[in-house]
Amino acid sequence: MQVVILCGGMGFRLREETETRPKPMVEIAGQPILWHIMKGYAHYGYRDFVLLLGYKGEVIKNYFLNYRAMNLPFTVDLARPGKIQFHGTLNQEPWKVTMVDTGVKAMTGARLKRAQPYIRAPEFMLTYGDGVTDLKIDELVKFHKTHGKIGTVTGVSPISRFGELRLKKNSPIVQSFDEKPMLGASWINGGFFVFKQKFFQYLSDLDECTLEGEPLERLAKDGQMAMHQHRGFWQCMDTYRDKVHLETLWNEGNARWKTWKDN
Repeated sequence: MQVVILCGGMGFRLREETETRPKPMVEIAGQPILWHIMKGYAHYGYRDFVLLLGYKGEVIKNYFLNYRAMNLPFTVDLARPGKIQFHGTLNQEPWKVTMVDTGVKAMTGARLKRAQPYIRAPEFMLTYGDGVTDLKIDELVKFHKTHGKIGTVTGVSPISRFGELRLKKNSPIVQSFDEKPMLGASWINGGFFVFKQKFFQYLSDLDECTLEGEPLERLAKDGQMAMHQHRGFWQCMDTYRDKVHLETLWNEGNARWKTWKDN
């Protein structure tokens, strides 16, 4: 089963980092968040990736084309063109990475539709290039195969940034204060999907086709989408504040999305 990752957005709310690179290439602990996402899938044996490129896609291409140079110190002998000495060893990831230019202005649904020729298997996974989780991918896939619907979305209930105030009944007196409450019974789209090939029938390759709009709305209306509940760690990197938070978790040894073991 292939893993399709949306990598083409402009990341307007993270402009401090995305003026010169796409959001998936913003680094957490010295590696692009895209790398973290791929490591998470690879931990469960899913190593065939399709990256949907758009804004500054050449940065992602150069990263993978020059993977050794990006991850090892090296010496270049300018008097001998092509002579490069790498220092140390690099455990090469057993990944197959297909990169598809899907247009700078295309929305998420159009990007996926344009990648259809490269997605071969009867079912595939899809996620965004800016979110990390400790989701057990094998359990997500197992759940998808049990219900027979076209699509599965992972529902998450993240911790709120804002303190929650509970008042006494019919009183302005605060009964309790929860600094970081869960969102409660509500679920939001956590961005880790599994789809059957039939989902492409819901998509258009017009630039304005947004995955989260009419395609998913119609899929739900047709009764063809199920939700896999994930109550563990989930965090998107939507703002610079989010990036700093993820960096802090990593530096404190509390990066719960790091499900893989170091080589």
